[in-house]
Amino acid sequence: MAEKKDYYEVLGVSKSTDEKEIKKAYRKLAMQYHPDRNPSPDAEEKFKEISEAYGVLSDPEKRKRYDQFGHAGIDAKYSAEDIFGGIHFEDIFGDMGVGGFGRGGFESIFETFFGGGGGAGGYGPRTVPQRGSDLRYDLHIPLADAAHGTETKIRLMRTETCDTCSGNGAKPGTSPKTCESCKGTGQVSQARRTPFGQFITSTPCRQCHGAGKVIETPCGSYNGTGRVRRAKTISVSIPAGIESGSRLRVAGEGEHGVHGGPPGDLYVVMHIDPDPVFMRDRDNILYELPIRFTQATLGDEVVVPTLQGDVKMKIPPGTQSGSTLRLRGKGMPKLHGRGKGDQLVKIKIAVPKHLSERERELLTELQKIEDKTSNTGNFSSSGDKKRKGIFEKVKDAFE
Repeated sequence: MAEKKDYYEVLGVSKSTDEKEIKKAYRKLAMQYHPDRNPSPDAEEKFKEISEAYGVLSDPEKRKRYDQFGHAGIDAKYSAEDIFGGIHFEDIFGDMGVGGFGRGGFESIFETFFGGGGGAGGYGPRTVPQRGSDLRYDLHIPLADAAHGTETKIRLMRTETCDTCSGNGAKPGTSPKTCESCKGTGQVSQARRTPFGQFITSTPCRQCHGAGKVIETPCGSYNGTGRVRRAKTISVSIPAGIESGSRLRVAGEGEHGVHGGPPGDLYVVMHIDPDPVFMRDRDNILYELPIRFTQATLGDEVVVPTLQGDVKMKIPPGTQSGSTLRLRGKGMPKLHGRGKGDQLVKIKIAVPKHLSERERELLTELQKIEDKTSNTGNFSSSGDKKRKGIFEKVKDAFE
């Protein structure tokens, strides 16, 4: 089956085009490609294509769903009758002097779509099996759950089939009857003569609301609708490494189908809550570690928290503030691969705001040594030993 073209492209309009311009574009193309006006072999298929595009884009609800999900969103929710049945051809072409198009008025247009028969308007009652609607659930989880994976339960409201009447709306032991007004077609046709010819319009039967059947003895549950809104608890498996914005599909957990149609699916959209300690960068974890300036100068071994637990990490002597150390394999699991990312530890040297007399005395002595070394250019090993000795004392004093 050939892939459908973009509806906006079919009508030659942009996504920002308003409803009035969309109708104008459709009228122009419909006059050009109607089979009774265009002898081209592919005119009928082209007319059906532009009518389908108009049927979707002229309806705000269908258009919104198409913009969000594309053709899949329309095919899953609407039947051909839902799309073409919503087009009021007489309103579109009636003021253009277009009469019966040579083949029985607007009824012939529906025959183009549905092959004729089936009652008024060329199509029958809307009781064909329809797939249930898909559902969306936004799930928020902490970063730790995204790192390790988890099993969680969600509770949502969805439309289900009535257990008492199995969805047909009739009281158990009874059955829906054929509608006498439309003789089971679901449609009522009316002929109207104008100076341009005879118009035949088809509208859903008011007696049965287009179903072709009437329920004389409704089911006592849920007002005989055959449908009910009910809470449902569903288990969802969250894989390790999941990212914000990812969608998890839970097949068959959407709303129940109509007239025996299959259920829709549930799409769980993931949102990873901000963590007070760590920040995520794809598969890597970012962590800021404050250390004393003596640790940065002399080096040290410190304990660093990770998503997998505390680990020891060495601070090399002479570490500068703002530098980054790497803990390999301590990041997020790779969702579509093997292994894990890394944890990147950014060093931040903390400068003390308050000093004791001993601390101030040692730092002053150190500053004198640094000044003397800088002024004389004496970087001998004996000078290094003096600085190191002072730093060791400073370190002991600060600890």
